[in-house]
Amino acid sequence: MISKLRLLLDRFTLILVAVVAAATLLPAHGVGAVFFKNLTTAAIALLFFLHGAKLSREAIIAGATHWRLHGVIFIWTFVIFPLIGWALRPVLVPLLGEHLYVGVMYLCVLPGTVQSAIAFTSIGRGNVPAAVCAASASSIIGIVVTPLLLQLLLETDTSALDSSSLLQSIVHIGEQIFLPFVAGHLMRPLVGRWMDGHRTLVRAVDQSSILLVVYTAFSESVIAGLWNQVDPLSLGLLVVTCCVLLAIVLVLNTWSTRKLGFSRADEVTIVFCGSKKSMATGVPMAGVLFSAGAIGPVLLPLMIFHQIQLMVCAVLAQNYQRHAPPEPGHRHAHEKGRLPA
Repeated sequence: MISKLRLLLDRFTLILVAVVAAATLLPAHGVGAVFFKNLTTAAIALLFFLHGAKLSREAIIAGATHWRLHGVIFIWTFVIFPLIGWALRPVLVPLLGEHLYVGVMYLCVLPGTVQSAIAFTSIGRGNVPAAVCAASASSIIGIVVTPLLLQLLLETDTSALDSSSLLQSIVHIGEQIFLPFVAGHLMRPLVGRWMDGHRTLVRAVDQSSILLVVYTAFSESVIAGLWNQVDPLSLGLLVVTCCVLLAIVLVLNTWSTRKLGFSRADEVTIVFCGSKKSMATGVPMAGVLFSAGAIGPVLLPLMIFHQIQLMVCAVLAQNYQRHAPPEPGHRHAHEKGRLPA
């Protein structure tokens, strides 16, 4: 019972809710807003520097050769998932309103997660090297593909997007995300061993960066009238929408993977890498692509979907683990593994 409750109310989720409440009651403005904006820029650079430094060159080589698996994950992440969101537009716009639909569409075009996708693949005894490669590649590719897909699928409904050109947005994202990521990976020979020995500290910095970005983004949105745009009913309907969206993706993903004849280990990898969306990439990227008034409604679907995907995938990973064939000498290797937050 306690373990199930921890899945529903993990510490990071509670802190995230508290940060949104703080931004609602005490939004940063004036000099404070400038300070937090500059601090957020530095936090984003540090966040992706750590992502790059954690990526092993050996893992890339080991996983990159499985082109068929990576192709399927790419199609799910950047083709099928966005098309599902686009196809649901006639239902979601009347249900949620235009602002929240833009947020749902933004969620659909984001790259997949890195840490949790790999962790769940490991718990479910999937192809971990391939998961490392696929999840990392998704984050890098998303820097360019996500803005392009958003522009394409929103068509003329891009009033929420910032007035800067798409090319400028991609360049800005590259400066904030890609360059620190590359720098971190190049520095791995120097800092990799230290990071491996201080995983708890690295994880704390990782999550703190996300919380800081969320506070800054929601402060701007609250000042711009976020909660006048999103009422409690719309919020409830958004939760249901995120649940339905994840259910559609998981069911179709699992079914198609089995029809294509992948092994059980590859199925686990495709399910977890092809169905999850990254808040670590999505939150800072939204700050580049969207205006201050639009960023709050844009981030709400991502924050809700993020927690739902963690809860559902935690249960799914444990189910894969229970039905996995026994590994010699590792009968209980994963039973005490900690689920990611």
